[in-house]
Amino acid sequence: MTMYATLEEAIDAAREEFLADNPSVEESDADVQQLNIQKYVLQDGDIMWQAEFFADDSEEGECLPMLSGEAAQSVFDGDYDEIELRQEWLEENTLHEWDEGEFQLEPPLDTEEGQAAADEWDER
Repeated sequence: MTMYATLEEAIDAAREEFLADNPSVEESDADVQQLNIQKYVLQDGDIMWQAEFFADDSEEGECLPMLSGEAAQSVFDGDYDEIELRQEWLEENTLHEWDEGEFQLEPPLDTEEGQAAADEWDER
């Protein structure tokens, strides 16, 4: 899993990965049907992003489906507003790091580490 400091970097990397996974497709001819995105909050408070493009809107990846059809194709083509994408993100879908490399929607409150992570998140 590769995460990026900005959503734009994550989208660029997802575009490159899609093209690498489909070597017979030229970038200008790519037919993208789905964009998946995931937002992460690390223990130190940094925000990281991950994105994926798929040619079929029924494919499942590591991220949550965000856009499909023409909207996903538009983002693939670079015709999007990052601020708008960020505003459409549902905060309840953000994954938080509660232990190094371990992410959950909420920290497990039944462990000392989970309680410490919850306390850190509350401080923000």
